[in-house]
This record gives sequence, structure tokens and C-alpha cells, in this order.
Amino acid sequence: MESGFFALLARGRYIRRWGLMRSTNEENISEHSYMTALLAHSLAVIRRDVFGGEADPDRCAAVALFHDASEIITGDLPTPVKYANPEILDAYKKIEGLASERLGALLPEELRPAYEDVLGEGEGGVRELVKAADKLAAYIKCVEELEAGNGEFRSAAKQTRAALDALGLPEIDYFIKTFMPAFGMTLDEITAMGDKK
Repeated sequence: MESGFFALLARGRYIRRWGLMRSTNEENISEHSYMTALLAHSLAVIRRDVFGGEADPDRCAAVALFHDASEIITGDLPTPVKYANPEILDAYKKIEGLASERLGALLPEELRPAYEDVLGEGEGGVRELVKAADKLAAYIKCVEELEAGNGEFRSAAKQTRAALDALGLPEIDYFIKTFMPAFGMTLDEITAMGDKK
């Protein structure tokens, strides 16, 4: 059987995020998914190695990598629209579920179980860390836009930071304290950080 699964996933680079916002650097679904996977992996490592909790970094990264795959079919619905009221959010969740099923149906039968597992939201702690990583990726995008002088992201940055704080996750606090300051630095400042040790 020939399959269009990966060819369709590769089109994530054409799906623009932040559709209602003026960006200095446009971001697409593929870029966002990559960053979310990096962050989900790091949050799981922090949970496991810093706080002694249960976490599977590889599983978190895999689920995060596919967390917006359905948007290749649905497009990216802007946050103010998506969360305008519960009916819109509920309807969009159903559409995302159908899109994920459609993606899975493109796979050869023998591969479907493995990919159904990552095309979903993940379970318990995985879901929690992937959702946190998704928000953290959005916050980093806002900070980068503000650092580039784009005030368009001021309100989004405040709202996203408040949402991150509301999660009450020590992994997020650790990441923000340890890694976020570098997102406001120049390349020379970032690379010089290794010289301070």
C-alpha cells in the first residue's frame, strides 16, 4: 500500500501560526512542533532528574512532535477564536479528533497502532507536560517577538506567562529561571555563557 501520511505531515511547513498577529518572523506548524518536542523532552528530564518524579522524556517528545498534526488538515485556529466560548472549543476538539483519525487512516494497517498512540494527546503526565511545553513554546515565541521590537505580542506574552504560572508546575518554574534569560540575549552573549564555567 502506498501512503500519503508523511507527505501530508511535511505540509506542516505551509500552515502559518499566529494568524491574527503581525510577526517579525513567521512561524509554521512544523517549526512549532519541533520546538514543543524539544521543550516537552526537557520538561520530562527536569521532572525526572531534578525533582525525582516519574517521566518518560522520549515519549513526551514523540507525542509533542505530533501534537498539532491534525492542524495540517484543519489549519491553525487562532487562540482568541478557539477559546471564545465552550461551544467553539468543543466543536474544534471534535474536528481535531476527526482530522487525527483521517491522518491515521492514511497509514498502512500494520503501522496504525504505533501512530494512533502519538496522534492522541497522550496520557496523564505525558499530556500534562506536552500541554505545558506547547504553552512554553508560545511564550518563547512571544518573548522573541518582543525582543525584536514587536509590541504586537505584549498582551499575548502576559496572558501566556499567566497561563504558565497557573499550571503550578515546578518544571516550568525551573525552565523559566534557568533557560529563559538566554532568549533575550545576542548570539555572542549566549555562546559566551559557556566560557563562564
